[in-house]
Amino acid sequence: MLSGSSWLTVMIYMIIVGCILTVIDLPFSFYSGYVLEHRFGLSRQSFGGWTKDQLKALAVAGPLSIAVIEVLYLLLRFDSSLWWVYASIIFIAFVVVMANLAPVLLLPLFFKFKPVENPDLQNRLNRLARRTGKHVCGIFEWSLGEKTRKANAAVVGWGNTRRILVSDTLLENFSEEEIEVVMAHELCHHVKNHIWYGIALQSILTFIAFYVAYRLLPPLSRSFGSSGVDDVANFPLLALVMTTLSLLALPIVNFFSRQLETAADLYALEVTGDALAFVSSMDKLADINLVNKNPNKIIEFIFHGHPSVEERIKLAADRVGQNV
Repeated sequence: MLSGSSWLTVMIYMIIVGCILTVIDLPFSFYSGYVLEHRFGLSRQSFGGWTKDQLKALAVAGPLSIAVIEVLYLLLRFDSSLWWVYASIIFIAFVVVMANLAPVLLLPLFFKFKPVENPDLQNRLNRLARRTGKHVCGIFEWSLGEKTRKANAAVVGWGNTRRILVSDTLLENFSEEEIEVVMAHELCHHVKNHIWYGIALQSILTFIAFYVAYRLLPPLSRSFGSSGVDDVANFPLLALVMTTLSLLALPIVNFFSRQLETAADLYALEVTGDALAFVSSMDKLADINLVNKNPNKIIEFIFHGHPSVEERIKLAADRVGQNV
């Protein structure tokens, strides 16, 4: 042990491991998040701005990660046979709570928000929200344009924190009809409980992952000469098991996500009745965000959480054909 205290040992170990992983990851993050984004004209951030965001993310993720691992090893010491059950329940509860708190605690650390100033658009989106039967606590302009030329929109939070976010880049480049159909898609995820379906799937996969780790960790730790499953030196083995399982589950998660996204597209077409605005918004999003409209089917199956833009446009065209 590095110290006489179990929790202090875990903290020191995780700080050392975290620093090593950060140093290893830094060149890849810099190349993908800064160099490539500037090469293709997507990023508007200076190097100082990018660095500031990385430090903010580290300041948030570092303590949270240490706290999570502290709880995990506390459970391993407390009950070596049922730790995986407790860990799964705590992790799921954390996800649910953060889905509620992220819009008010985390997002403002990285972006500025203000109420959408266009009264016509405010009224249009408020009417849309009322038609869908979902209360939102506000419609906010998301200052994405300070960092990127990409356009985006979202309905985030749940309950008393649910809010509509429209990026300033979307407001600059899209008509009110196009913004409405995009937001109808986003609202569907809340109307049809897609958020909770996603959490339910994640919960199932979490229980499976922790159970597999529970079964594999003892023989693996013995093979590497560890003193027991609650030895923090086992963390790389635990991380390897969880990462491998996450990669294996990725096609399943993305397939499920694409089904929900297709359902949301159909809902947006039904609620707005504006297939032309839907098609033009998809085209604009793909062009502004430099999205491949027709990716390789294998790549799409494994890595894409949304259907291809071509498939989404075809869906709208088919819908129009059915209504003629």
